[in-house]
Amino acid sequence: METIRIDGSVIRTLLSGSVCGLRARMEEINDLNVFPVPDGDTGTNMTKTLEGGLARLAEQGTLGEQMSAFAKGCVLGARGNSGVILSQYMAGVSSAVADRESVSAYELAQALNAGVHRAYAAVANPVEGTILTVFRESSAHAAQSASEDITAQQLLETLIESAKVALAKTKEMLPVLAQADVVDSGGAGYLAMLVGMYDALTGKVTDLGSYESVQSAKPAVNYDLFGTDSVLEWGYCTETLVRLQRAKGDPEAFDVDAFKAALEAKDCNSIVALRDFDVLKVHAHTMTPADVLTLCQQFGEFLEVKIENMSLQHSEKTVAQEKKKKVHKRYGVIAVASGEGMHALFSELGADVIIDGGQTANPSAEDFVDAIGQLDCDHVLLLPNNGNILLTAQQAATLCREIDVRVVPTKSFPQGYSALAVFNSELEDADEQVEYMTEAKNAVVSGEITFAIRDTVIGDVAVKKGEAIGILDGKLVCSLADEQDAMCAMLAEIEDIEDREILSLFVGADVTEDERAAMTEAIEQAYEDLTVEVFVGGQQVYRYLVAVE
Repeated sequence: METIRIDGSVIRTLLSGSVCGLRARMEEINDLNVFPVPDGDTGTNMTKTLEGGLARLAEQGTLGEQMSAFAKGCVLGARGNSGVILSQYMAGVSSAVADRESVSAYELAQALNAGVHRAYAAVANPVEGTILTVFRESSAHAAQSASEDITAQQLLETLIESAKVALAKTKEMLPVLAQADVVDSGGAGYLAMLVGMYDALTGKVTDLGSYESVQSAKPAVNYDLFGTDSVLEWGYCTETLVRLQRAKGDPEAFDVDAFKAALEAKDCNSIVALRDFDVLKVHAHTMTPADVLTLCQQFGEFLEVKIENMSLQHSEKTVAQEKKKKVHKRYGVIAVASGEGMHALFSELGADVIIDGGQTANPSAEDFVDAIGQLDCDHVLLLPNNGNILLTAQQAATLCREIDVRVVPTKSFPQGYSALAVFNSELEDADEQVEYMTEAKNAVVSGEITFAIRDTVIGDVAVKKGEAIGILDGKLVCSLADEQDAMCAMLAEIEDIEDREILSLFVGADVTEDERAAMTEAIEQAYEDLTVEVFVGGQQVYRYLVAVE
């Protein structure tokens, strides 16, 4: 049966189908990676971003209500650059239909352009030949060709065909894609979403249940830790999402600071209150959760409520860390790191919270928001330490409007290490702090050594599968049979290497002690004037990372 009107039920089917489509091609999309290294994660990031949206859909609701809930979930769940751009696209479409119970397919076609504008605005320097191009060209073609009596099925057919054409063009628009003989991975992900929507709407795929409610796996709780003779020492971790209601006040005029003060008056601590549009996210530790819920209900109604006994939730070590991290400070530092060694290094340099992540494991915007909520400080500094996490960190900062959050734009672990090395907890001016840290990360040259997973040609470098490749500040510069030779060849590409003094070598999880010793010796012999500092980082994907200063 042809679908003329798109209401809350239909859009739920379409959005569920989009995840089915992405899931079916996720690994294929991950493999559309320009560099021949095992770090492709676009498909995973886009899928998890949409899962964040699906987890917030209700069983019933108008088109506007469902799209609003979905878009907000995508914004919080956004992972990687592709996920952030996708979340902003969805937020734009949502804003165009926010007050509608249903729309025609023709009206939805026009609304897609709002998503395109929002997605482009989210990127400081938009590049054609990416997912943005596929968004723009497919949406423009659909809007121009749609008639007022077009069905949803016909609209999707048009979007799919125009997206295929736009996707094929990405290889022509970006030379690096043509050279690697791949199309843009984000654009391929969007095409997979459209196909999934069409398959769900036409009944080709009917098993959508497993995608409609996404729950994170949680470890089993040992309820014996709180017995009949236990004393509630740590209280309850109380979290809720509240939809602010006009019947109870003016959502636009809601005062977050006054609300937090009211929670403090009720002896709550570890308070986080963030407003995103008309949804209030609340986190508080309290002995009486009912007091928190009663206060929240004065302003709206609950979308989610979670209450956990912290004696069950935390070990003694976790509780001790909780008490320590709540000491008020001028600065709080949150860094992304992968591997036990990297975690320890960033902690020693002053990071208060470490978010586990990096290549192939990009944290979400909500992971950053939750980490920010763990701190009690005047200024929060975020170190994403990965180019694919930078937009996510920036999106998280915009969600925390009531807190001064600064993103230090580190794009690699070596950059993050160098930036944090000059962090001064006593410096009063936060602008100067960020400036010094940014200057430090800009001064370092970052290098990466790993093994190629396929034959290809990047620039003027011919790569063979299994060879050691060197990547210098994001540019692949060499591919050789021996990784020590690759390291030395990569360092030779640094124009002022003779003027630099320190090389920090971060050793990956798969490197043996003998390999580490041999690599250190090779560097010291080739560059006698460099002081080599070796750290066991334990990072995945890259066997060696270097910071040359």
